[in-house]
Amino acid sequence: MKKMLLEHKGKFILYLIACLFPVVRNLAQIAIVSLIFEIVQRESMSFFYMVLVISVIYLILDGVFFVVSRLMRISYMRDILLSLRIRAFNKIIRMNYKQFNKQSRDVYASNLINDINTFENSFFLSLINFIFRCAMYISVMVILAFVNWRIAIIIFGVSIFVLVVSKLFEKKTVSLQKDVSTANEQFTVNASNVFTGLEILKLNNMEEEFLKKNRKQIATLEGKKYSYNVFTSFQLNFNSTIGFFVLIGLIVYLMYMTQAGVGYGLMMLTIQLASSAIFPLVNMFPLINVLKSSKAIYEKITSEEIDESIDEPKNPFVFNHQIDVNQVSFKYDHTYVFKSIQFSIEKGKKHLVKGPSGAGKTTLFKLLSNMIDDYEGNILVDSLDMKTISSSSFNEKVSYVYQDVFLFEASLKDNITLFKPYSDEDVIEACKKAGLIDYINSLENGIHTMISENGKNLSGGERQRVSIARALCKKAEILFIDEATASLNEELGRLIEQTILELDATVIAISHKYFEGITEKYDVVFEIKDGYLTKYDGSEYFSEATV
Repeated sequence: MKKMLLEHKGKFILYLIACLFPVVRNLAQIAIVSLIFEIVQRESMSFFYMVLVISVIYLILDGVFFVVSRLMRISYMRDILLSLRIRAFNKIIRMNYKQFNKQSRDVYASNLINDINTFENSFFLSLINFIFRCAMYISVMVILAFVNWRIAIIIFGVSIFVLVVSKLFEKKTVSLQKDVSTANEQFTVNASNVFTGLEILKLNNMEEEFLKKNRKQIATLEGKKYSYNVFTSFQLNFNSTIGFFVLIGLIVYLMYMTQAGVGYGLMMLTIQLASSAIFPLVNMFPLINVLKSSKAIYEKITSEEIDESIDEPKNPFVFNHQIDVNQVSFKYDHTYVFKSIQFSIEKGKKHLVKGPSGAGKTTLFKLLSNMIDDYEGNILVDSLDMKTISSSSFNEKVSYVYQDVFLFEASLKDNITLFKPYSDEDVIEACKKAGLIDYINSLENGIHTMISENGKNLSGGERQRVSIARALCKKAEILFIDEATASLNEELGRLIEQTILELDATVIAISHKYFEGITEKYDVVFEIKDGYLTKYDGSEYFSEATV
């Protein structure tokens, strides 16, 4: 966190100066109040006018310094929070697939929103107060050492005692702040699940049941926040009570000193200095605990530690001949999805995966694309173990077409190139092969037409063709296609299936649909049933199926 704070050194220095303005302001107030009490004792009009002029000048400068101080602090806070959001976002974006899937997507959303808001609210408020109180304490103690060294020694002794007491609260403060963060994550995940399945909830009259669950989740979150706030408030009040009793004792002592000839102005100066040392002190140490709890939040959302068990392999992906799956078994928990399956994916051929729902078709995709690797047996790419291949290298040469195509709120070109620097000519050529060129020619701005949120201004067939154009523009060697035609009508489905089979790439497709005269063109059919996989020649499989 120190590195982040010092990224903008110039503004950080200005921030520190801005935090010190209130110290000067408070010291000036102490001096003016002391001078006012001195007026009573001196009974001098000239002294009165001098104090009046000083007070007016102070009031004018105080307003100016307040505005300047505020602007200097806000500018620095804005830059730091922007840097923090970028760091947190970069951490998530740079995760490999296995690491990313260790948590729900909504947990990452909570990190980017709730945790950063928590950091903003607790850290900067605590930091400015800590700097102010620390500077105030040091300044006052220096002045007190000259005014009344005995009182300075007493207050220093109290500061050591308060430091020890505050240290006892530290671990609990950090722990409670982490609990708030975790509760925020759980609430975000739960709320997202409800919104995603809201239609199903309404159609089945289940709203009340989930409202009860949400109320419980909200109560838990607010309970964690309440515990944290009460505990930190208790620290402050406990320390303030100590400070109050010390101050009462000092006032009694100073009243006794006035009887020994000490003037009103000096007495009031000493009381104010003692108060300005004690109360910043008793509040300063609890703020250290809050800052440490904020540091824990910062490290949680920006830490780039990599789990050694999912360390990124280094070998490049080179696919010239075939992918061999040798005696592979895989299970979720204790239930086997596959039992010693063995087959090959041949370069350039079109492979169709068939099987009932839940048979393991999507899991097979994940195995072949190295998304999951905790399987028995081995998968070899031209004799090289798949587990030793870099996922980034693999992803450069592979593309995916799903039933639900995700589109960005960007131009059609950006949605096809995925923001990579392909030329307009490359994009148009890919669109021709994907059967998208007639649609593009009908658009006023062609491939530079803006796509609305998640492609709401495109039909289902157009969305699928955009997905295919992505693979063609990328020149993907392997194309994984998962139920690309499931939601399309017969005519569109046939066109998309025909386009897929004409691609110059190795195709591995999942589909429940059969388009007569087209689906038979798959070179190989894999049928999954009861954890086993059987390989068929495409034409033979469909000729037997139609008999």
